[in-house]
Amino acid sequence: MTIATESRTGEAGHSGAVVRSGVHVRIEPRVRGGIKIELQSRVELYYGSLIRRQAEEVLEALGVRHAVVEIEDEGALPFVIAARIEAAVRRAGLGAGTRVLPDRLPLPEPSSRDRVRRSRLYVPGSEPKYFINAPLHGADGVILDLEDSVHVDEKDAARLLVRNALRAVDFLDCERMVRINQLPLGLEDLDEVVPECPDLILIPKAENPQRIVDVDQRIAEIKADYGITRPVWLMPILESALGIENAFGIARASEQIVALAIGLEDYTADLGVVKTAIGNESLYARQRLVNAARAAGVQAIDSVFGDIGDMEGLRRWGMNSRALGFEGMGCVHPAQIAVIHEAFAPSSVEIERAQRIVAAYNEAQQKGLAVVSLGSKMIDPPVVQRALKLTSRAQAMGLIS
Repeated sequence: MTIATESRTGEAGHSGAVVRSGVHVRIEPRVRGGIKIELQSRVELYYGSLIRRQAEEVLEALGVRHAVVEIEDEGALPFVIAARIEAAVRRAGLGAGTRVLPDRLPLPEPSSRDRVRRSRLYVPGSEPKYFINAPLHGADGVILDLEDSVHVDEKDAARLLVRNALRAVDFLDCERMVRINQLPLGLEDLDEVVPECPDLILIPKAENPQRIVDVDQRIAEIKADYGITRPVWLMPILESALGIENAFGIARASEQIVALAIGLEDYTADLGVVKTAIGNESLYARQRLVNAARAAGVQAIDSVFGDIGDMEGLRRWGMNSRALGFEGMGCVHPAQIAVIHEAFAPSSVEIERAQRIVAAYNEAQQKGLAVVSLGSKMIDPPVVQRALKLTSRAQAMGLIS
């Protein structure tokens, strides 16, 4: 049994008129008197008794027997309430070595190494109001972000919220991604989220191979402890001049790496230049990353386009990215997803020509011919390989059967 040894309150979460799907929890431990719950909720008439019962069960599981608990609920789902109570308990100095996990939904099929990753939608890990709807927008991946979008004072609470979301939220066909914090804090993130089997971990500020090795080793240890056999892929994000110069070594640092991504806000800040919509200032870095990714046999993923009001600028950026060899990019708003998918899709003309080349190649193979011809033109092997890749990618995107 956990007994309060000092008067120390713990708080977590937010409430107020502008808060949706959130909850604020304040816990004041005491040495006797049992649990007293003071609840204010928008849905108290319908769910008040259930919220109180859940709070009592969570507190009991965390070993808290005597405390005054204030709950201000703004329509939070049970997995959010549980995470906020646990965070408040920990901040009160209680509940060490315990955790409360919501029921886990059936895990989706493991993500494949070469799956389509045109778009990845960033969702702040401290804002539960975005979690449920995030999969509905059709991005290839949803990133539950624990790094830049989370205030430094909220890292511990966001970690628990993301952990619970991985268990309780149906992300549909989206790849379930988590961006951890920079090391060493990111290792604490891994301890909470890896047992819940995310598909992919994004590693920010990757500057050398050792940082990837450290993450890879910790994930392997956690998987072994929990008997997890499904893959947890890695996507290092290169965000500095040093990271770009070490791109190939980083890409080869782990067999779990499936892609390299570039973060241009931090990269241009490192250079001391302004990030522009044209991107001349980052062209070298983007080309070098693409080349390193291709050399290592992994995908190249471009940065986000920060101006959510400039859809034409986004379309131009995406088409230029594809022309450079990138296979996808990040999204900071759901409205960007459809534009990005269009920009990274091969055109009907490209698909038709690639299909003709593949058909000519297959015909030559059946006839035992080493030379592939299309009409009066000879088709070189690299052209055939490019056509095969394009048709395969078009099939993965659902553009052709």
